[in-house]
Amino acid sequence: MMKNKCLAGLACVLLLAITIESFAGPRQEIQDRKYFFKSANMHVTYSVFVPSTYDKSKKTPLVMVLHGLGSRAAEIIRYPNLVEEAEKRGYILVAAEGINNHGWYGAYGKRGGNRKGDPENLGELSEQDVLNVLEIAQKEFNVDAKRTYLMGHSMGGSGTWHLGMKYPEKWAALAPLASAGTNHDYDMKKLKGELAVIVVHGVKDSLCPIGANRLKVANLKRHGVKHKYIEDANGNHLNVAWENFPAIFDFFQENAKQDK
Repeated sequence: MMKNKCLAGLACVLLLAITIESFAGPRQEIQDRKYFFKSANMHVTYSVFVPSTYDKSKKTPLVMVLHGLGSRAAEIIRYPNLVEEAEKRGYILVAAEGINNHGWYGAYGKRGGNRKGDPENLGELSEQDVLNVLEIAQKEFNVDAKRTYLMGHSMGGSGTWHLGMKYPEKWAALAPLASAGTNHDYDMKKLKGELAVIVVHGVKDSLCPIGANRLKVANLKRHGVKHKYIEDANGNHLNVAWENFPAIFDFFQENAKQDK
């Protein structure tokens, strides 16, 4: 039921997302790339931003970014304030495509958002694509394993919950933003002592109602997971992301992976 509500509402996000680059200004420092994904037998795009302060002799924090339904990696990395915050704080940004614009990063299982013409295991491939892109970045750059973060918007927020709970060892903190209504509360206990979570949602979000995320926050508290919740009274489905990037990066700054 919740998925259907979000899918119906999120159909308009693509139309909104394509305007992002125009008002976000030129981003010459962003690199839109592709690699060959052997299991999918296709080239898959991804996007990278490297701060001007990057020094390959020093470990650098990294944020993996996941786009929403109908959007693309090249769009979310150009959200207002995202590159600005990463540059100011010295973070690498890597945005994964998840195979296409409706793969759900494994959050809805092996098939994902499978449509006519998609591979039968779209969800599985979408999840693996994120891991592939992370590995590519870790090989190319001197990434700080203790300060590697996962953030996603809308469908990407669902992917953030899913990949965070499935691979908690990979991340220092999660940031699901206006996430669609998948429910992985049964796995939330895996996060305790592993990583921190900042949940951001807008009260005025008419595409993905806030109720499901209030339940998630309650379960973070119940399971003793370190977390912060920003319930933005003026936030809608889109602006709640870019208007809260400063607070999200503050949270990342405060949370590094702890030695066991």
